[in-house]
Amino acid sequence: MPDLHYEEEEFSTQFSGKTLIRIISLLKSHWKWAAGFILLIGLVSVQDSFFTYIGKLIIDQGIMARDSLRLTQLIGLYGALAAVQVFAVFGFIYLAGILGERVQYDLRKEMFNHLQDLSFSYFDRTPVGWIMSRVTSDSGKISELVTWGLIDLTWSSLNIVTAVIFMLIINWKLALVVLAIIPLMILTAVQFQKRILFQFRGVRRLNSKITAAYNENITGVRIVKALCREEQNLNEFSQKSHELYWASYRAAWLSALFLPCTQIIGSLALGAIIWYGGLQNLSGGMTLGGIQAFISYVAFMLWPIQEMARVWASMQSSLASAERVFSLIDSVPEIRDQESAYDPGTIRSAISFEHVDFYYEQGKPVLKDFNLCIRQGESIALVGPTGGGKSTIINLICRFYEPSSGEIYFDGVDYRRLTLHSIQSRIGIVLQTPHLFSGSIGENIRYGRLDATPEEIEEAARLSKALDFIMNLEKGYEEEVGEGGNLLSVGQKQLISLARAVLSEPDIFIMDEATSSIDTLTESLIQQGLKAVMAGRTSIIIAHRLSTIKQVDRILVVEDGRIVEEGDHLSLIKAKGRYYSLYTQQFRREHTRDWDRSMD
Repeated sequence: MPDLHYEEEEFSTQFSGKTLIRIISLLKSHWKWAAGFILLIGLVSVQDSFFTYIGKLIIDQGIMARDSLRLTQLIGLYGALAAVQVFAVFGFIYLAGILGERVQYDLRKEMFNHLQDLSFSYFDRTPVGWIMSRVTSDSGKISELVTWGLIDLTWSSLNIVTAVIFMLIINWKLALVVLAIIPLMILTAVQFQKRILFQFRGVRRLNSKITAAYNENITGVRIVKALCREEQNLNEFSQKSHELYWASYRAAWLSALFLPCTQIIGSLALGAIIWYGGLQNLSGGMTLGGIQAFISYVAFMLWPIQEMARVWASMQSSLASAERVFSLIDSVPEIRDQESAYDPGTIRSAISFEHVDFYYEQGKPVLKDFNLCIRQGESIALVGPTGGGKSTIINLICRFYEPSSGEIYFDGVDYRRLTLHSIQSRIGIVLQTPHLFSGSIGENIRYGRLDATPEEIEEAARLSKALDFIMNLEKGYEEEVGEGGNLLSVGQKQLISLARAVLSEPDIFIMDEATSSIDTLTESLIQQGLKAVMAGRTSIIIAHRLSTIKQVDRILVVEDGRIVEEGDHLSLIKAKGRYYSLYTQQFRREHTRDWDRSMD
């Protein structure tokens, strides 16, 4: 579990009103549900305050006045309002659940769709675990804020406002004494907010690191076990977990300290009411029911203020999550369609590289003044040492990346004038490490063209020489491949990948070292399948085994970002240059290996 050095963008420790507004704007498409939700919360909040006022009337007009009729009327009113409140509470909790799920669905869908549009360079520099953390736990935090957080904030705010209104009605002088203490509570909240937000941002960063570490450890579990790295990985993971624990502890400690501070301030308000209200009662200026109502309203305000303190602390965590989610959504693809980009209908055309330079990292060129012309329908092979630029040429043709300088043309047209979809949807590619999706064999082949019929899928399997092994399986095309295809052999996965590429009916066919890690029998099957696939198509093969490319039209030897030699197999062998050296070295290695096996 190597340490991840990817650094997220840093965010200001200041409260971001723009971020909060953007979170609330997620409710825009569900405004009817949100409006009903807020109205029901408002109804419940007003009723809560009115219940206390009814309690004052029960004491003053019923019990103290010994008026049984009035007492019965007030108790009946209280019961009727309580019945209404039951339905209102059910309503806003139900709506909160719906809103939370819809907002989370919308947010995850937007992130997923945006991830499809991002360029390869984004995924090169961003670990999968960081992305997963944003799509899962961070989106969940935002959903909680716009639902349950909104419930608590709205309910608490309205409780405070209605309590103040009723206190002013009962005794405006005593209400002003209570109101004088509220600014002190606000000042306390602001000071705590800054520190809590800073700590929660640290928690979110560390949580992303741990998610990334989880992902790397699980996906690389075979290497971990093969190298007996379990104990060391556990120690490294424990260290990350320890850092997260202390960051969370500091955030929780500040959040917990916030509540007692508000309680102390609230106690001052209660003391003032008891002292001043008692004096007013002795002079006849305030009834016993009024004093009881004031004490209830202050306690009624303290609970919402404490709840707001809790929600405020939780909101800091949600804001920290939102900043990261929105940074993903706002990330701009480096490769995008031009406004005038169009679909030419086909890319069965010549491909030209003209003075192309390319680098993944500034100052480290992979291709330098690279020039190449591939004729329409020509088959070429790229060979050479690792790191020479072969896969980069493929990446540029597929427009996964674009040249740092220079141009690439399809039939004389700068391919940046074409839409990305028009290029990438017409290229069939089989990679060295094939990837299959969880599901059946048939579903994985159909991924090449989703509207394909069963007959077309079977024909693609036949052309790619995958049909025989599929028919020998118990469930045939319905056989499950497992996550990443781990229930199949490498050769079987490669044949399915080839069938998938065949089904897509590409204009350009690419094989990126697709036979380097399979047995010779499967390699022979793939070679037979390639003949059918490459007929009439521009084909580009990156070859590790040079014996597999003898029949291509042209072989290019690529080293240090340049073509150092080119020609067909026989002419290059006769030239006894770089290709001859590579071919004979590999020939000797293979024969030595075969000899050693025969002697065992």
